[in-house]
Amino acid sequence: MEKVLERIKELKESKNAVILAHYYVDGAIQDVADFVGDSLELARKAREVDCDIIVLCGVYFMAETAKILNPERKVLIPYYKAGCLMADMAIAEEIKEFKEKNPDYVVVTYVNSSADVKAVSDICCTSANAVKVIEAVESDKILFVPDKNLGSYIAEKVKGKEIKLWDGYCPVHQKLTPEEAERRKKENPDAVFVAHPECRKEVRDMADFVGSTSKIVKFVKETTAKKVIVGTERGIIHQLKKVRPDVEFIPAYSEFTCDQMKMITVERLLKCLETEQFEITVPEEVADKARTAIERMLEVS
Repeated sequence: MEKVLERIKELKESKNAVILAHYYVDGAIQDVADFVGDSLELARKAREVDCDIIVLCGVYFMAETAKILNPERKVLIPYYKAGCLMADMAIAEEIKEFKEKNPDYVVVTYVNSSADVKAVSDICCTSANAVKVIEAVESDKILFVPDKNLGSYIAEKVKGKEIKLWDGYCPVHQKLTPEEAERRKKENPDAVFVAHPECRKEVRDMADFVGSTSKIVKFVKETTAKKVIVGTERGIIHQLKKVRPDVEFIPAYSEFTCDQMKMITVERLLKCLETEQFEITVPEEVADKARTAIERMLEVS
């Protein structure tokens, strides 16, 4: 493993490449990356980096976003089949049809979506800035796509707006039931429970803190608790241990793992840098429209 990681570092330098990694990928990849963050942080960093090649270690929509924000740069993903089931729950044609029938609605789309869906959206958001984005939208009629759980969380926080929810969700977060969360809490009565807003409402209501991955990291940095039940993909625990090695971290359920994120392996990252395979392309017309929605989000953020 050490030889592979050293070779990755050598190739990264020789090819003037930057590795951007999400909190949910393997810890070894997080360690070799130039930057680790959530979807919002990765979008910001993708726009700021100075390099010839961006390697996005995350799922496909994240790499698409990096390419949309960097049309002149080569953007690679170590494994192009690393997808997002939530993103697949929304398709552009259905959203266009909704907009035609409901022209008074603004479409706010979670970045966990395809480039095609972003292209027919008015503005994007992430779990870190969703409330801020919705508050900034002038219309009081909003269609939120695709995550109904994040959408319901926003609706709790933003009053006076009608928010229609697309019927999508993250299967990994949805799998955490209130019964399982309650069992973990009873097993660890001295622990605080943090949950991602992609969790169902009944689970969020049981949490001591609800926030995006970046906000969970911030919360853990500041907490006085010595035990934390983690209600999001367990890959984040790698970073949490770095910021608080004195704290015990417990996944909210034993298999809190995104199989798609785990398709991004160290070996595939090495091959990606060696061969520059799996380059991301987005049709110019789609990219231009999607970029508008993403940049509106970044302006609000």
